[in-house]
Amino acid sequence: MKLALRGALRRSFPSPFQREGGHFLWGRLQPAVLAVLLVFSAAVAAHGGDHPAQAAVASAHPLATEAGIEILNAGGNAFDAAIAVSAALGVVEPNSSGFGGGGFWLVHRASDGKQLMIDARETAPGAAFRRLYLNPDDSVIENASREGPLSAGIPGLAAGLAWLAEYYGKLPLEASLAPAIRYAKQGFPVTPGLQQMTRIRQKLLLRYPDSAKTFLDKGEVPAPGFTIVQKDLGRLIEEFAVRGPDAFYRGEFAQKLVSGVRAAGGNWTEQDLAGYRVRERNPIVTQYRGIRVVSAPPPSSGGIVLGQALAILSAFDLGNMDHVTRMHVIIEAMRRAYRDRAVYLGDPDFVKVPERRLLDHDYLAGLAITIDPKRATPSVELGDTPGWDTAGDQTTHFSIIDTEGNRVGGTLSINLPFGSGFIPPGTGVLLNDEMDDFAIKPATPNAYGLIGFGANEVAAGKRPLSSMTPTFLETDDRIGILGTPGGSRIISMVLLATLDFERGHGPESWVSYRRFHHQYQPDEVTFEQGGLTEPEQEKLKALGHTLKEAAWRYGDMHAVMWDRRTGFVSAASDPRGEGKAAVFSPGR
Repeated sequence: MKLALRGALRRSFPSPFQREGGHFLWGRLQPAVLAVLLVFSAAVAAHGGDHPAQAAVASAHPLATEAGIEILNAGGNAFDAAIAVSAALGVVEPNSSGFGGGGFWLVHRASDGKQLMIDARETAPGAAFRRLYLNPDDSVIENASREGPLSAGIPGLAAGLAWLAEYYGKLPLEASLAPAIRYAKQGFPVTPGLQQMTRIRQKLLLRYPDSAKTFLDKGEVPAPGFTIVQKDLGRLIEEFAVRGPDAFYRGEFAQKLVSGVRAAGGNWTEQDLAGYRVRERNPIVTQYRGIRVVSAPPPSSGGIVLGQALAILSAFDLGNMDHVTRMHVIIEAMRRAYRDRAVYLGDPDFVKVPERRLLDHDYLAGLAITIDPKRATPSVELGDTPGWDTAGDQTTHFSIIDTEGNRVGGTLSINLPFGSGFIPPGTGVLLNDEMDDFAIKPATPNAYGLIGFGANEVAAGKRPLSSMTPTFLETDDRIGILGTPGGSRIISMVLLATLDFERGHGPESWVSYRRFHHQYQPDEVTFEQGGLTEPEQEKLKALGHTLKEAAWRYGDMHAVMWDRRTGFVSAASDPRGEGKAAVFSPGR
């Protein structure tokens, strides 16, 4: 089957990729909250940690975590488990990811130390052009990039899963996809979180018969415990498991996708699907106080923005600051790093990203000098670049390590809850609305309030800029794997967790950290519900910051850590979500 799959891959993808050179907890955590953290750990033999003594899986849904455990117990490695978890999340967390979307997998192969990011981000259809979502008078066509088939990019998830299986996994796709097939055909129960997301997009789902039939209960939002069955999707995954990417990107199924999209007002062609390519990209690697930070490269903004903020902060002695001054300096570093995001970052296959300049030591030292520890810098003083606001968690993340030391951080998305809301009839595939991640019009906010300029404008075949930030944190003693959903707040959440890692804390602390955020414009500090105490708020205001409390606790981080001195492995899932973390001994 591996040989058959290799043949299928090479027929479908003749040139499949290009290689490119203080610590704050939630107040005083109550025992009930601590129980939800789902932290599991295991001690190891006295000789220490040449390899992790156990494996770990942490994901946004218990059934997806169980899928990863099942595959590791069957003899698969971390890459096989990543396939299983990714596919399972696409079935049981349809509001966040799926075969109609895409994602990034940051991978480390233990046998040779190879590290790279597998880029299965969606691409713009061939009919896309710069003014696709603009009226003749230059106004934005309402919701055209956010709802329905015209908002959907060409999905990459299936191609990415096949790529992982062929070049990194040990098991055939049939084995790794078995849990997802089972969940799709036999069904899974609605959770309170899925119910909430369904309520948000109920009206959109009602527009499309296959979407309403799949995710609603006779047109109503299903109650927790209601079983969602996706037989069409199950049949697709079964066929994909046997035939590889041809089952999705060519032939009868591709024709069905295209005809459904075009009949409903979209612009896909069969050539768009047949031409989809996975990319392997070198990660962004930076250093912060003895930590090797390995993170997502463009078309993700995550690694560069994270690296910039950390480099700016390295100029300050954060450990000897009072905690409000420390927060202030972190906020100012975010402000400066996020400014560059809107202006310079985009798909590196289409625009020249000035990576070297953005991460240049002298440039970042110069930005650090502009930070006044006693005063907030008005964003207008940094340059007149329009800004954005952002919210939303309709992305998903998982972290995995196996006993060989292979590891994966995967962040997947369909963009807004339930993406475009559209399932082409008879396919079972809920399409993304990732086209809204392009800069539809210069300095015009997308659904999450993000703006952009020419580097991220719409173009045929182009990948929209992302904030997804799967990350490895590496020292001589410890390895961390982490990431989260959360729109442009993803990067600031990973930043705060990295600073927490540097202070010696573990995954249960990273995922619980109180979250605050600044992204240059609007010139305000956003913090999650309860994220700042009243005294902290007053002190930050006295420094000149404008504050805005979100109406919710945001993010859904899932993290794993391996202590290389002892082999001790720990994992945690965010208490804000419904996920599950597990540390276990495969095959026992």
